[in-house]
Amino acid sequence: MSDERADCAKINPEIKENTTAKALAEDLGIDNPLMVSDQGPAPKEGDVGTVLSVNTSARKGTRKAPTESGQIELLSDFGVAGDAHAGDWHRQVSFLAEESIQVARDCGLDVGHGDFAENITTEGINIKGMPLGTRLKVGTATVEVSQIGKICHTRCAIYYLAGDCIFPREGIFGWVVEPGVVRAGDEVRVISLGTGKVHRALSDKPL
Repeated sequence: MSDERADCAKINPEIKENTTAKALAEDLGIDNPLMVSDQGPAPKEGDVGTVLSVNTSARKGTRKAPTESGQIELLSDFGVAGDAHAGDWHRQVSFLAEESIQVARDCGLDVGHGDFAENITTEGINIKGMPLGTRLKVGTATVEVSQIGKICHTRCAIYYLAGDCIFPREGIFGWVVEPGVVRAGDEVRVISLGTGKVHRALSDKPL
């Protein structure tokens, strides 16, 4: 068992009261992450993984849910049709690996696909290691990685419950280069590795 998994064993999954959980989170500290996944070697061109789930939400600040149809439409330079986070900005589509979610489960959390507000849940490909500017073929769409992780200005319910949240470190965002449809079971493939440059203006103010 890794040190991270050993630390996870200290988490009390029965914590319900926010003030108690908040005190635990503050005691553990954000700079001492409990959740770290192993997604394999550094990504390379041609790597292939699988889309496990496609997820949307009608409002921001809520968990996403797998779509009933098992598919989503990615609109050119806009994002997921019908999703609250689509818009004229660079964080149009979000990804998180099943490997990351499993680490959270191992830490005692009852979480599933979409619970970290990711649009696309992947498996078998090193999502968190993708350099900025990496182009991914996802279903029939093409997405470029535009941001790795994020800063959480407010702590989510998962953080207060567990003392950590994995998405801010291991989730990634992209903008839609070419539109298309993404279905659960589709392939996600690295077309080209980025060099750190994002080929779109960056903005945190979606329309």
